[in-house]
Amino acid sequence: MSQKDPSRTENATPKRRNKARGEGSVPKSQELPKPITLLFGLIMLQFYLGTIRSEMESLMQWFFREGFVFELTRASVYTLFQRCLYSLWVMVLPIMLVIAVAAYVTVRLQVGKLWAPKVFKPQLKVFNVVSGVKKLLISKQTFVRLAKSIFMAAAVALGPYIVLKQAFGEVIPLFYQTPESIAAYILSAGKTMFYYALTPMILIGIADLLYTRWDYGENLKMTKSEVKDERKQAEGDPAIKNKQRQKMMAVMMRRMMQDVPKADVVITNPTHLAIAIRYNAMEAPAPKVLAKGAGAVAQRIKEIARENGVPIRENKPLARALYKVIEVGDTIPEEFYQAVAAILAQIYKAKHRQN
Repeated sequence: MSQKDPSRTENATPKRRNKARGEGSVPKSQELPKPITLLFGLIMLQFYLGTIRSEMESLMQWFFREGFVFELTRASVYTLFQRCLYSLWVMVLPIMLVIAVAAYVTVRLQVGKLWAPKVFKPQLKVFNVVSGVKKLLISKQTFVRLAKSIFMAAAVALGPYIVLKQAFGEVIPLFYQTPESIAAYILSAGKTMFYYALTPMILIGIADLLYTRWDYGENLKMTKSEVKDERKQAEGDPAIKNKQRQKMMAVMMRRMMQDVPKADVVITNPTHLAIAIRYNAMEAPAPKVLAKGAGAVAQRIKEIARENGVPIRENKPLARALYKVIEVGDTIPEEFYQAVAAILAQIYKAKHRQN
């Protein structure tokens, strides 16, 4: 592994982590499953030892009683093979199944649900000899694996050393014990050795899992520019979004200006604001805002209104209030009914006198 890039200071984003999982890169300890499977195998062996003993006794009794007079034929040999295979299946298969399930659960709890078909694709960089030699000789991971192997070897050797040292004085009296007592003592000592060895192995496995997860997070760290680029991809380029927003505003402005000639009145500030209002009981129960604007937009609304003969009325408080609380296409709120109705009534009276 190359030296860590100091510019990679940001934690990996969920998108980066999902991409790594899709490529089969997950934080997984290689050391933790070993003691876990041994532990469950030992526990299963302890509970299943009676069945194994019974099956072995049955085999031994058959060989020493009937085996000496057993007639060898093709059919009898096949039957004997089936009998031996069944006995092996009874003695070994349950323990192997427990070990397999323990290994699967240990790995599944580490990585979760994972299916990464990309790992099956051939990668030419794997065959880079120079890179492989560098990783083998000067990689940080090489020293980490070496340290784990040394600690694991010491843990495996520690158990037998402690047990044999304690049992050294008990070996000679075993010469006067029955075969059953000797077998029981050997099994008990072996179990103790296993537990003495498994305890540090499990601790090493847990430490390896924590280190693996930390190292995985460090390797996935991103630079600030990478985080920014990913955010742009997720949210869209601000420049492109700004252009799209400008186009939308242009379309809305064009549509709004086309509706100004349909208005009954344009209420102004008088110079800074302009709100075009239309009332048609067949379209809406209250007057409706067709256009509004400030500054240059307000001036354009007033120009179109003059060109099309739409009355313009100055009412500063009403114009400011309507501009703040209402959007184009909405009907005016109830609190403005009286003020707008008064303006519309004046316009209708003026039109009636002209007619």
